[in-house]
Amino acid sequence: MISEVMPFTSFDSSQTSADTLSRVVKIAIDSGEVATVADGYYLFRTYRIGVRVGPEVQKSPAHQAALLTLVNVARRALLGGVYIEGSLDTPLLVPVPGQRTLAGAVAALGGHAINEVAGTMPTLILGSVNRTSNEHQICLNVIFSDWRGGVVPQADSHSLPSQRAITPAAILASAIALSEVFQNLRGNPMAGRRRVGLSLWSPESIDWENAPAGPLDIVFPANLWLIGLGHLGQAYLWVLGLLPYADPSKVMLYLQDFDRLAESNDSTSLLTSGELIGRLKTRTMAEWAEARGFNARVIERPFPGGMKVTEQEPRLALGGVDNPQARAAYEDAGFDWIVESGLGSGPTEYLALRVHTFPATTTARRKWSDVEVHRSRGPNGAAYQDLSAKGMDDCGLVQLATRSVGAPFVGTAAASLVIAEVLRFLNGGARAEVIDMTLRDPSSRSVVSATNPLNGFNPGFTY
Repeated sequence: MISEVMPFTSFDSSQTSADTLSRVVKIAIDSGEVATVADGYYLFRTYRIGVRVGPEVQKSPAHQAALLTLVNVARRALLGGVYIEGSLDTPLLVPVPGQRTLAGAVAALGGHAINEVAGTMPTLILGSVNRTSNEHQICLNVIFSDWRGGVVPQADSHSLPSQRAITPAAILASAIALSEVFQNLRGNPMAGRRRVGLSLWSPESIDWENAPAGPLDIVFPANLWLIGLGHLGQAYLWVLGLLPYADPSKVMLYLQDFDRLAESNDSTSLLTSGELIGRLKTRTMAEWAEARGFNARVIERPFPGGMKVTEQEPRLALGGVDNPQARAAYEDAGFDWIVESGLGSGPTEYLALRVHTFPATTTARRKWSDVEVHRSRGPNGAAYQDLSAKGMDDCGLVQLATRSVGAPFVGTAAASLVIAEVLRFLNGGARAEVIDMTLRDPSSRSVVSATNPLNGFNPGFTY
């Protein structure tokens, strides 16, 4: 049983830079609550989580997708570790490149299988678990059914029935669960004590648990162009990769980026790990996609760069860039439909996310052409002063200060909404033009229905 915080290893502040600092730890640095970068890492090493899994994880692909998402996301945001109690000795029912068993996939993603989760840490319950008593104030059931996903306090007797669910609903539930734990650890007294969720079939429904059930036997997109392969782009790939494609070789992905993976990407990007640092994002993600069984093409140039898509290339684009000038050009490249998302920034707004689709009642160029690139505040605060005293020059301090903070569960939630938007369209549901929400209070979201027709657009689909 894990009962103590893992020991904190020595930290070398001379190695701190904009390309190495965890975007999650930067939340504490930019808020001014820690005096040094080392203190920030120490604080986040005290954040840990336990997951108790029931027998459903041995038979249910949705439960396995939820568990693997919990592990993949939590190890990046909660540096004290993610610990799993329950039987993982079972074949893998969802595709994870290079893995055959659930235990192997959990270990590869950074999870720790243990005999018993300590009751002193925040705990998530996934499935039917006999031992549910917990000393820690946070103990949540991770629940999902059809297109709905969320969490309810374990002490709450009423819950969604455990039924079949589409993969993005299970992934969304995991993202919301980690958001609630993280916010509670960060001092939000409401987080972890409320029922929080969303219907991906009917995102406008505030009563998500009783929202209309969406179809379960559905088709999946076959041709997509992904613009940006960082925090959001890799989250899109994670969700797409866990979809149960009958024949993944029928899927064609165009992957566009021009940057290399940095150490800081590991804190927010779900397909990044230490051994990949320094490699081009396009080629690394293409290798992952091909190992998953997809076909991939790489475009190593900034978007849009004057490019125009041809009739033979994917006409559906998933946008995942944070540069307003690039976002303004989404419709210039000739795509028939764009689904994109953006995340909040800064130590108070990082929980916000917004999904847009185009064509819409306003163009992408009108929405973003006059928007300046958001920059965090300058290098102020005790941790920045400490770095300056230890020799970091002004240029390095400014670069570090202007990098956005981020949390991987926010991008994961956004990716669930983006992929679900495509799935709803392909399976006869209503489209949204805007979904605006924050994980600080998901019930206050705003959804604007799409009214612009897609004029018979068929992006291609498979089973």
